Amino acid sequence: MNCPVDNTTLVMSERQGVEIDYCPTCRGVWLDRGELDKIIDRGGDDGGGGEVRAAPQPGQPRKKKKNFLSEMFEFGE
Repeated sequence: MNCPVDNTTLVMSERQGVEIDYCPTCRGVWLDRGELDKIIDRGGDDGGGGEVRAAPQPGQPRKKKKNFLSEMFEFGE
């Protein structure tokens, strides 16, 4: 299957028991029906949905918090 954005051949990868397709060029991720639900279910309560953080002050760098989704979609970094 090819990427709908740049026509590169998609790579299949299994993360947490869910098979996903991603593009190594544009880093787009495509899921089949029901796969997002499986990912969310396996992420548990640490999905970060209820977290509230203050905005950083001007000139202060933002720290990127890792959660199960960011870890799941790290390809070769």
